[in-house]
Amino acid sequence: KKTGTPFNVRLMDIPLTIIERYKDSQASGQLLPVPSKGVVDNALRYIHRKCELKQGLSFHMGRHTFASLITLSEGVPIETVSRMLGHKNIKTTQIYAEVSHDKILQDMKILSGRIAGKYTWID
Repeated sequence: KKTGTPFNVRLMDIPLTIIERYKDSQASGQLLPVPSKGVVDNALRYIHRKCELKQGLSFHMGRHTFASLITLSEGVPIETVSRMLGHKNIKTTQIYAEVSHDKILQDMKILSGRIAGKYTWID
């Protein structure tokens, strides 16, 4: 809605199960119930209290977690993540691209395997 750019995203099994559960119960013509921002904020505050989390929860934090921990750290290309988030400009997505120490080690291991035997050291 923010950018007005249409995009398609393949849904994984859990969201498909949720959609299947609610598909016949929406009189409004919407696929899923769409709570107001206030309802979502109250639910997040409730979860925060019940889980005794140190850091607060927000919708934005969920997007950030999805982008950085769930997709980018698992090797999903930043171009794909950008489209999934509906960003028009990849620079917006790069804000989420925090590279962890473990990710650097993992990528270096992959690179080492790919170039093994292709280059030699000459004394």
